[in-house]
Amino acid sequence: MTLLVIGLSHRSAPVSVLEAAALTPDARGKLLRDAAGAASASATVSGAAGRPSAIEAALLATCNRIEIYAVAERFHAGVAELRALLSRHTGMSQAELEPHLYTHHEDRAVEHLLSVACGLDSMVVGEGQILGQIKSALALAQEEHTAGRLLNELFQQALRVGKRAHSETNIDRAGQSLVTFGLEQLNGGRAGVDWVRGRRALVIGAGSMSSLAATTLARAGVAELVIANRTLERAERLAAGLSDAEGQDGPRARAVPINAISIAAELALADVVVSCTGATGLVLTAEAVAGAVRERARRRPAAPELTVLDLAMPRDVEAAVHDVEGVRLVDIESLAAASADAPMAADVDAVRGIVAEEVAVLGAARRAAHTTPTVVALRAMASQVVAGELARLDGRLPELGERERAEIARTVRRVVDKLLHPPTVRVKELAAEPDGAYYAAALRQLFDLGTPPAPDQRDQVDQKERS
Repeated sequence: MTLLVIGLSHRSAPVSVLEAAALTPDARGKLLRDAAGAASASATVSGAAGRPSAIEAALLATCNRIEIYAVAERFHAGVAELRALLSRHTGMSQAELEPHLYTHHEDRAVEHLLSVACGLDSMVVGEGQILGQIKSALALAQEEHTAGRLLNELFQQALRVGKRAHSETNIDRAGQSLVTFGLEQLNGGRAGVDWVRGRRALVIGAGSMSSLAATTLARAGVAELVIANRTLERAERLAAGLSDAEGQDGPRARAVPINAISIAAELALADVVVSCTGATGLVLTAEAVAGAVRERARRRPAAPELTVLDLAMPRDVEAAVHDVEGVRLVDIESLAAASADAPMAADVDAVRGIVAEEVAVLGAARRAAHTTPTVVALRAMASQVVAGELARLDGRLPELGERERAEIARTVRRVVDKLLHPPTVRVKELAAEPDGAYYAAALRQLFDLGTPPAPDQRDQVDQKERS
């Protein structure tokens, strides 16, 4: 079995490629099912031959990364199949996608996920939103029944390590949420979001990122907050929650549906716009924004510059809005250019130390677990040999009494246990080393133990070893 991660992120691909590769929620589930869900069915029909290499899969898809985590039976076949699946489901050719893909396996894959969970691989170093996204990725894999024991444990560990990094270091000071960072970039990169106090804000979308944006704006003191969403009820719930949470001094929060008329009207009233929907097309065109700017100038001559933050992937706001006079647009591409990777170097180094420590522990535990089937098989073989020889003794010496037979049986078993104890203990110790798998393989070869059990038998093997 090989643990793999294959993906692309803001570090390996330009925003245009990430935008083209973005997956809808339905496409994410389909990709997981294609990666791992058909494995048991194809195995039933045709046996191991032709069976997909991945037997577990999870998908981490955010505004700046798409990564498949998989447990594959065969390394090279697994890599090829997963890369082809990404190409097919993103609608990009492999020639377009391949230059931007990275592949990690085993300990390097573990290290990558833990680094992502700690915010070290985020566009804004140290941001904590990624933990919620990892939790959602695990929940989707569980819902689709594509996360087995290994990925369940790995993602749970990643969540734990991410929380540890935030509690034991000041990595939170090294970065903020993408929302806060984006709002600061709208204000010329100056720290803090107090500049929105007293202004009118429009948030387009009512998902997790939009909810965070609305909460951030409300706490920063905007005078009025409008939530626009295709499902009006969801926008109304978010607006009502903000009004209740912020109390009498909070903003006037209301909800509107997303349509051309309502968006045009709200744009003419807004000073700050944050958009993050799951739409596959543009929500705000340059023409619509330019019209809103003209209407703002007519109705509110003294209004401040219209500032627009687009956090969607693919983008909600047409790139040509950058050229509309009277508008400042910050989008994912702008944030990627403005982000810094090494603020608070001491805290970043501390988190890297935590990741390295956890990778070593997890790697040793995983390698040790791989030896369990070998140890169980060796002891099972020894038990069979002992049982066979005792049966042979019964046939050759039928006159032996029960007491003598029992004592001989205990003696033979003690001899076998003493002979097996050093190699089985030592192979477990050696398994913790990076090349520890070779020792278990050598033991299997020397004692002719055959191939390891299939993945779906390992829980039974582990239970037998514990007992």
